[in-house]
Amino acid sequence: MSAGDWKELFQASCTGNLALVDYHVRAGVDINHAHPEILSTPLVGAILARQEDVALYLLDHGAEPTLASEFDGLTPLQAARQTGLRAVEQRLLTLGASDRAAGAGHWWERLRRLGG
Repeated sequence: MSAGDWKELFQASCTGNLALVDYHVRAGVDINHAHPEILSTPLVGAILARQEDVALYLLDHGAEPTLASEFDGLTPLQAARQTGLRAVEQRLLTLGASDRAAGAGHWWERLRRLGG
């Protein structure tokens, strides 16, 4: 996986370009990676951009339903509830998602707690 491929996947997820998302998923780009420059996952990015079809596709293809976005401080379920994507919310619940995820919260809040 190259960072460029992941970044293109993330952008395609946020803009609803399902054909390009499919291309990168089939090429083996890690859909559960959170790039250190972006600190989010394609799933949370798609949900926050209200790209329901992409979010459901990612879940169907192995996106981790509990992996939180560090940048936004949201789990996929919290993001789906915030954006009103009921079909995504229901799929996440079916997959065992919850509002809590290990390490959830904004990155700067965790840094402050660590004394940084």
